[in-house]
Amino acid sequence: MALIDLFDIKKQYDIKLLLDGVDFHLNEGERVAIVGQNGCGKSTLMKIALGSEEPTEGKRVVNRSIQVEMLAQQPRFDADLTVRDAILNELTELRDAQKKHAILSTKVAHDFENRELLAQLENISAYLDHHNAWNLDDKIERVLQEFKLKEYENRLVISLSGGEQRRVALASLVLKKPDVLLLDEPTNHLDVYMVEFLEEILLKEKFTLLFISHDRHFIDTIATRVIEVENQGLVSYKGGYRDYLAQKEERMKSLAKSHDTLLKLLKREEEWLGKSVRAREKRNQGRKARVFELREQAKKNPTLIRKMQVELEREKKSWKGEKGLSKRKMLFDVENLNYSIAGKNLIENFSTRILQHDKIAIVGINGAGKSTLLKLLLGRLKADSGTIKKGDFTIGYFDQHREMLNDEHTLIETFCPDGGDHVDVQGSHMHVYAYLKTFLFPEEYMTKKVGQLSGGEKNRVALALLFTKNVECLILDEPTNDLDIQTITILEDKLIAFPGALLFVSHDRYFIDKIASKLFIFKGNGVVEESYQTYTEYLEIEKEMRDLASLEKEVTTAINKEEKPKEKKQTKLSYKEQRDFDTLPDEIEALEEKMKELNHCLADPECYQKKGLTAISEELATLEKVYEEKSERYLEVLEIAESF
Repeated sequence: MALIDLFDIKKQYDIKLLLDGVDFHLNEGERVAIVGQNGCGKSTLMKIALGSEEPTEGKRVVNRSIQVEMLAQQPRFDADLTVRDAILNELTELRDAQKKHAILSTKVAHDFENRELLAQLENISAYLDHHNAWNLDDKIERVLQEFKLKEYENRLVISLSGGEQRRVALASLVLKKPDVLLLDEPTNHLDVYMVEFLEEILLKEKFTLLFISHDRHFIDTIATRVIEVENQGLVSYKGGYRDYLAQKEERMKSLAKSHDTLLKLLKREEEWLGKSVRAREKRNQGRKARVFELREQAKKNPTLIRKMQVELEREKKSWKGEKGLSKRKMLFDVENLNYSIAGKNLIENFSTRILQHDKIAIVGINGAGKSTLLKLLLGRLKADSGTIKKGDFTIGYFDQHREMLNDEHTLIETFCPDGGDHVDVQGSHMHVYAYLKTFLFPEEYMTKKVGQLSGGEKNRVALALLFTKNVECLILDEPTNDLDIQTITILEDKLIAFPGALLFVSHDRYFIDKIASKLFIFKGNGVVEESYQTYTEYLEIEKEMRDLASLEKEVTTAINKEEKPKEKKQTKLSYKEQRDFDTLPDEIEALEEKMKELNHCLADPECYQKKGLTAISEELATLEKVYEEKSERYLEVLEIAESF
């Protein structure tokens, strides 16, 4: 059943046509993602679906009983509302329904043959079923915890940051579960754990969704259909993001095949037109008009096909860049770094080395200290203790506030401050328009002031500007925020091709998997781990560990309820245990000496340049793994021996 129908929608702002002849139908249970370039009309389409914006032409049809709600980019709250009150205010209808159900249940218990009461009870039960509101108080507590709002529940909402306020609004909506929920960039301001919870609840509660997102993993997990806004129209693809890519490729192949057929037809018609005698012109006006239509279509198709090819090639490229060289320059040497703020430990005893060509993603929960680490490396913050040794190299920095941009400058002034119209990009001398075209800026933007651009466009300018700098290390704080998917794929290409080192903070799992060869994982309470897994692999393993811990807890609880049988006590070590007990201490000591020797070599440029940094690092990693296994085995045997 269609909950929202849009018929022949046209939307025009002055001379800019965004949508033309658009038909769209959202069926119950569908989760539809809207994708497309920035400025193509995604948000406009969503607002028309909501009913908050009128189309220039066309019709919106929605049943009056259908509840349609949208997550605002900048939600507004009354000044006197606490976080908990703001959420409860949105749940008034559900809480009233719970009370009404309790009253009706009592009445039916005393008058169980009253058909009118039974019908009312059945209706209110169905309403609570649909919204899964039987255990509403428990759900409120869980949502507060998962969205990291529990500690703020008694604070005024207006005292929170913009991102935190948006989480309050999102929490209210997922608890309320309207018939149709519209979400514009729902994963903004959420860390990866919050996103996972949001995915879980949207799937489990069977929401009907229309959403815009640049998070491809989120789209792939959630969407049952993807619609792309292009050329003022919509193209629909079944399934998630991977399905969208596969079907788009098939569409491109089909379009290319149709174009070949069209060219053959056009050639035949052109031959007919050339041989046509004047006396037959009037009779064949329709056929002549068709020839002209074919000509126009033949001109457009190659551009459209090439555009689709470029987009698909960007998406389907290998997630990983080339392997680094064996001899690499040391950029940062971090030893026993500690940093806290207002009594909260953000980084504790963190040591690492960052080398030339490293591609490092800094990930983890919000507020754990990811951006703080970047600022410590940049020298903008001073550590409480520990050292950061920085080599002789240049850094390019991108932050969420776009500090390098001047709103009063035009794009041409921004890229050519000393005059002229050319820029140097990684050894190439390019016309500024040709360069900015690669970041999807049309020629007429050259004279636009930066202050006139949208947030996403400003981010594109800042990133484009960054790649004109001759630097050896890029440090990026949330570079994909406010970018559409096409721009993100362009950024990915640039970063993969970048020859220097890269450190970046991001929550975009696709982006991280494609770019990073190493992770710094902020676990909270000052703990920072290093990992060479992909981010997806790390998250999957972490989820398995959480599930295992939960299962162990359940099993332990069940066992404790039963009487434990008496165990037969072991009285001596087995042959293998005795052998390990005797030999492992010497083996462990030898491994420690060898690892110490390799670590000294890593600290000595003359040594690691001679032997090869990669070879030493790989040997050290192997020894560390063996050392860990032997140490665990020795402790296990020692525990058995001490139990006698």
